Amino acid sequence: MPHAIVFLSEPIMKKIKIDTAFEVYDTVDELAAPIQNLLQKASEAREKAYAPYSKFLVGAALELENGEIISGNNQENASYPSGLCAERTAIYYAGAEFPNQKIIRMAIVAGSTLTPTTKPIPPCGACRQALSEYEVKQNTPMELYFMGTSGQIAHSKSVENILPWIFDKTVL
Repeated sequence: MPHAIVFLSEPIMKKIKIDTAFEVYDTVDELAAPIQNLLQKASEAREKAYAPYSKFLVGAALELENGEIISGNNQENASYPSGLCAERTAIYYAGAEFPNQKIIRMAIVAGSTLTPTTKPIPPCGACRQALSEYEVKQNTPMELYFMGTSGQIAHSKSVENILPWIFDKTVL
């Protein structure tokens, strides 16, 4: 019996293109005074971080719409998953103490105590998801400025820009 050959049509595929853009500054001096201040607060918070295992200290400072500045730093634990990143420490404190205030911007300073860190270090994936939740909740973009311990500073106009296809309440 002869075999029949069946040609299946190609599935219809849509392509989604996601663009993301950052501004990069060579030095803190290129930034406006309020941003320099926020980065300074993040740097001060970094100095108080508890990271005896990784030796990777992170400080975050965020500005609320009422002008309050909240800072946080990473807190490690011998049981590694029990620690918390600086960004989430700051954002959860802001959510607990100022639940109706929008977060205008966040500055992050990160780096190892063992080697120089001169390039911008963005938030980890878990922090991007947590920041995204607050950006969606407040229905307003949250600017992010992030850097190593020195050198260039990256600026993103929103969390969505660094996590473009978000997982949020609309998929639940």
